[in-house]
Amino acid sequence: MRHLPLEDADEAHLVRRTAKGDRAAFEELYRRTSPWLAVRLRRRCADEQIVAEVMQETYLAVWRAAESFAGTATGGNAVGWLWTIAARRLVDAFRRRAHHAQPPPEVALDVAPVAAAEDELLATSMDDDVGTALRDLAPELRAVLQAMVLDGLTVRETAVLLGLPEGTVKTRARRARIAMREALS
Repeated sequence: MRHLPLEDADEAHLVRRTAKGDRAAFEELYRRTSPWLAVRLRRRCADEQIVAEVMQETYLAVWRAAESFAGTATGGNAVGWLWTIAARRLVDAFRRRAHHAQPPPEVALDVAPVAAAEDELLATSMDDDVGTALRDLAPELRAVLQAMVLDGLTVRETAVLLGLPEGTVKTRARRARIAMREALS
């Protein structure tokens, strides 16, 4: 059976080949996705050691669980599957760190946040009304919405990721939904 050349294969195909023990396909998947994944993780965690650990744990999990990826059978995509693994590993890392250390000091409030490329892409890829509604959300509401809706995290995982009580996450999620509904009506 002939295989599609690795450079022509999409990520889902690379995961399926990885499931069959194809190390070259795994290395190609890593080469394509690791820069993007590292940037996305760094947006959520400034600790390079945690990011490095999560990256290692994520790709180890991908190697071990590639055969569980359903991909096209369920309509999912490989990059989304990979991000789900990484996001859960990041939450786990935060939980482990929380048991061993005090929370990090607050970031200086006078530093203006820089818009992430994925936020800009999300806002511009949607029609004007949805993009405007997302841009107009308060940053704390947008962060909860992104974690729960876009990243698919649970309330508990979002709370750990953002360092908030679960009740606050639920309240902000509700406020974000209401604000989006009002902006789009």
